Amino acid sequence: MTCSKCGTTQADGSRFCSVCGNPVLEPPAAASQVAPPLPAPVFVAAPETSGKAIASLVCGIVNVFPFCVVAVILGHISLSQISKSAGRLKGRGLAIAGMVLGYFGLVAIPFILIIAAIAIPNLLRAKISANEASAAGNVRNLVAAEISYQATNPKAGFTCKLSDLGSAGLINSSLASGQRTGYVFVLQNCGADNEGDPISKFQITASPATPNSTGVRAFCADESAVVWVDDTGSVKNCLKQGAPLQ
Repeated sequence: MTCSKCGTTQADGSRFCSVCGNPVLEPPAAASQVAPPLPAPVFVAAPETSGKAIASLVCGIVNVFPFCVVAVILGHISLSQISKSAGRLKGRGLAIAGMVLGYFGLVAIPFILIIAAIAIPNLLRAKISANEASAAGNVRNLVAAEISYQATNPKAGFTCKLSDLGSAGLINSSLASGQRTGYVFVLQNCGADNEGDPISKFQITASPATPNSTGVRAFCADESAVVWVDDTGSVKNCLKQGAPLQ
C-alpha cells in the first residue's frame, strides 16, 4: 500500500502512514465478475408421424380396389400436410411408399378385369355342366328308387312323394327335399291302370332352379326308366318330345 499524501510505501495491514501519520485506506476490492444469466432452455417437440401417411401405406399394402385409390389420395394429402408443417410432421417415406403401391394397384385393375371377363364365363359354363350332369344322374337315381320302392311295396306300387323315397332310405335327404345342385326335382302324375290297382305310372322332372345360371337343360323320366332331355329347359317339352339322354 502507498500513502496517498506523502507517497511512502507502507507495510501491508498498516492503518496510518509511518511518516506523516495520514490514514492509509485499503484499496477497493476488485469488482467480482458476475456471470451473465443463462438463457432459459427451449424445448422443441419431436416431429409426429402423419397418421394419413401410415394409413396410406396400410391401404397400399392391402392393394385391392378400393384400397389402392384410398392409398393414393391419403398419400397426396399427407405429403402436402408434411410440407406445410415446418418439421412438426414426418412420414414422407411412408406416404410415398403408400402412393406407389396404390398406383400399382390402379394399373393392375384393367388386367384383373380382363382376366375376370375371360374366367367368369368359363367358370359359369363349367358349373352349369356339372349341375346338369348331377341332375341327370339324380333323375336316374329317382327312377331306381321308385323301382325299389315298388318291389318293397307291391300292394301300393310306386309312390308320388319324394319324402317316401327318403324315408325308405332310397335317396338322400337333399334330393328328398326336391332341390339339389341347382335343380328342382318333382315327382308327379302318378296313377294306376285301373281304379284300386297299385300305382304303376309316374313322371320325374328336373328343371334349373335359376335358368341359364344353375343350369340350361331340363331332364325327365317315367316308369319306362328312360331319361329324356330338353335343351331349352322346358319340362313340358321334355315330357312331350324330349330326346333320349345319351
